[in-house]
Amino acid sequence: MSKPVPDPPPETTPLTEALHAEDLAKNREAIKRALDFYLSPEAAKPRPPSSMFLVHPGIDTESLLAHACESLASANTMASDFADQLSRPQRNTALAIQQIIMLAELAVNRVLDRVDPQA
Repeated sequence: MSKPVPDPPPETTPLTEALHAEDLAKNREAIKRALDFYLSPEAAKPRPPSSMFLVHPGIDTESLLAHACESLASANTMASDFADQLSRPQRNTALAIQQIIMLAELAVNRVLDRVDPQA
């Protein structure tokens, strides 16, 4: 019975070591590209805003605040009128919504006073 003898380790030279290191680096790069492709897809491109309801970029802050104040005042009136037509439980909910609108209107008025104080 013969005993198998392993082959002696191959002789390494600086050239073969450099080639082996280069192959390992290329393999790592290929693995990284593959993982990035499958596990990290490109981020979705941001969609441009719709121009249907676009606020002009050059409009001043005071005008924006004045419009917000008027819109909140209108919403406050509509919520109040709506609450008058409801029964008890729904009325309380509508009045709570009206109060939130009123508080937002007060906050916008305060900011508007700071932007353009009425002397």
